[in-house]
This record gives sequence, C-alpha cells and structure tokens, in this order.
Amino acid sequence: MTAEIALKVGKAAGKQFTGRGEYRHRVVIGKDTRLSGYMIEPALTAGFTSVGMDVILVGPLPTPAIAMLTRSLRADLGVMISASHNPFEDNGIKLFGPDGYKLSDQVELAIEADMDDDSNVVLADPSLLGRATRLDDARGRYIEFAKSSFPRNQLLNDLKIVVDCANGAAYKVAPTVLWELEADVISMGVSPDGFNINKGCGSTATEAMCRRVVEEGAHLGIALDGDADRLIMCDEKGELIDGDQLMALIAASWHERDLLRGGGLVATVMSNMGLEKFLNGKGLDLVRTNVGDRYVVEHMRAHGYNLGGEQSGHMVLSDYSTTGDGLIAALQILSVIVDQGKPVSEVCRNFDPYPQILKNVRYADRDPMGLEAVQTVIRAGEQRLGDTGRLLIRKSGTEPLIRVMGEGEDIDLVTHVVDDIVHELTQAAG
Repeated sequence: MTAEIALKVGKAAGKQFTGRGEYRHRVVIGKDTRLSGYMIEPALTAGFTSVGMDVILVGPLPTPAIAMLTRSLRADLGVMISASHNPFEDNGIKLFGPDGYKLSDQVELAIEADMDDDSNVVLADPSLLGRATRLDDARGRYIEFAKSSFPRNQLLNDLKIVVDCANGAAYKVAPTVLWELEADVISMGVSPDGFNINKGCGSTATEAMCRRVVEEGAHLGIALDGDADRLIMCDEKGELIDGDQLMALIAASWHERDLLRGGGLVATVMSNMGLEKFLNGKGLDLVRTNVGDRYVVEHMRAHGYNLGGEQSGHMVLSDYSTTGDGLIAALQILSVIVDQGKPVSEVCRNFDPYPQILKNVRYADRDPMGLEAVQTVIRAGEQRLGDTGRLLIRKSGTEPLIRVMGEGEDIDLVTHVVDDIVHELTQAAG
C-alpha cells in the first residue's frame, strides 16, 4: 500500500461518486493509528479533491464510526484507512457507500478498472477542486451514538472492566463510553505510537488482558482489534469468550424479548457446531456464509436478519450499525450481564463448544493448495473424520496464510488430521 496507490483509489472512487446531482460531493476519511496513515490520508485527499470531492477528515476512529458518520453527514462515500488486526507494517483501505454499507463487488471492480486505466477519470477544473476540512467533534458524535445503543434504564456502576484497545482506533472512544456509563474502567492499549498497534495486545493477543482481569479482580475484560470492529471478551477468571458464545448470548436475549429478526442468526463456516446445536434447541437457525463480514451482512440484508457475525469477534447488529462494531456489541453483552446480575462466566457461556483446532501455514510465491499431494491428505482427513467432524481449509483474505480448521467430537483425531494437513502444506510451501 503506497501513496501512489492511495492517490489512484481517491481519483477512481471519486469518479464513481461524483456527477450524481448538482451539489458538493463529499467523502469522510478516517484511520487507525498506524504510522503509514500519515502518508495514505493526504494521498487519498489529493485524489478525491482532484476530481472535485470535498474531504472531511476525522482522524483516528473505529471503522464502524466511519460507516455511521458517512450516513450522518450525508456523504457520498466513507473511507477507513486500516489493516484491522494486522501489524503496523500493513495498511489497507475500506470503502463505504452513502448508506454506510461496504461497496458492492460491481462498484469495487469499476474502481479497480479505473485504477488500472485512469484515462476515463476526468480531473476537476481549477475552480471546482474539492476542499479538505477537519471535523473536530467526530469523536464525540460516535461516543454519543454508541451510548445511545445501551438501555437508558441501566448503568455499569457495579462493574469493573478491563478494556484493551489494541493501541488502535478506539483508544479514546472505548474507555470514554464505558466510563461515562459509570463503569470502573481499567484501560490497556491506549498509548499508540504508530508502531505498536495490535502488538501484544488487542483481540488477537489477549493474554495480557486476561492476566490483568485476574490481577485487578475485575468482572470481565473487553479486547478490541486495531480498527475496533472486532470483540473478544474474558470472564472474571481470565478465560476467553469468543464470538460464537457472545452471539449466542445476544441471540437468546433478543429472542426472549422478541427483538430477534430472521428466526436466528447469520454466521460463517468457521462458527462452532456447538453454537448451531444451542440455537436449534431454542427453535432458531444458524445460517452459514463464506468467511468475511461482508458476506454475513449481504445475507442479513437479503433475508431480514438483524444479528450476524464471526467466531473471531466481528459482530453485526444491524439495528444499530451497518458493519461490525466491537464496542456496540460489548454494550449489548454488558446490558445482559447487568440485567442477570450473575458472574460473567455463567452469563456468557451458553453451550459447550465442539473441540476445534485452527492452525496457519504461511506461504510465499507458491500457493500449495492446488498440489495433488495436499489434496490427497485433505481427502484422507475428511474420510477419517466422517460424520463426527468437519474440515475447513481456506486462504486468509488479509495475509499470505492458509488457515486449516478441524472440528469434531474426538479432539485427538481432529488434532492428528489437522497436523497431517499442516505438515503437508508446510512441505509444499517450502
């Protein structure tokens, strides 16, 4: 991700969203705390202003805040500069349409085509160039928006909460929201320096949070990722609670209050079989999609669901947000905890998960998945598991990794099957 690429994105995306009416078109640009954000933000700004779009800069804010502000400010486009849970060396660009939803494949392909050949991108006349301004109260707008999702008759004054913000985009807003709702807040990962985002902290490195919860005698821990669209929690014992358990709790609570729409929830092929069994026991369905929150959201919108997400902690609560929002999901969980008045370890564990093993294999230039030796060992593993388990092997969407997941009743069998596949993939990848 270079300044040149960001400039092209700004010009090409700007072309798609200008000329749709006689008004000043504008785009909201936010970012996380990576050092490269200082490079990519002005490059995008130059691209958008060059085709006549006004730019509203909001600085470091969670990805869901950018989706919300895009709608709130009646902008034509929203842009989040972030590589989510990846280390600081990586960066990326997420685009939201005027409705706050991620762009369709069709629009993204059109933008990519204009990036490859910008001969169709018409630069604005000098008098029609866009302007860039900074929105000073963007953080406060999102804080109030997040708080509005929490029941007005409840407060968090009986809870001590450790919140790990991953030195990322929520390092200001998440502790503020919890404190203003009267929780006793212990903050971690709130000192970003451009290099330490997701480094030993956040939802992908939860050990420090779990230790801190036990040391402080806290009721629970909340861990967000670099752009705060992902949530992982731990209970008072420092034991992790993943996205499947959290979605189960929200689904059950909403179902009891007649708030759940669609007759269940939408998750991905990664979600545990135990979640499906739990939901079925309540007369609810679990619909699985491909991995990726955009696929979850697409199915939710098409079929009328208002709850969906991923085991990794992306949770979409469409009554409040158009994309994954770790903070708003946490507030829904906290509301149930306050309402039940029981230890978090009891409230947030609604089913026994099937044993599940997930391992990653990194590869360089050669993709090993298509090799016959790899496919042979995968077929052998599927036969060994039979009806007692399942395998899911896929490429990561953000890193050069192949993720191997096995799940089943017999943990020893699942472990052996996964290890055999990982070994073959590692050999094939060199």
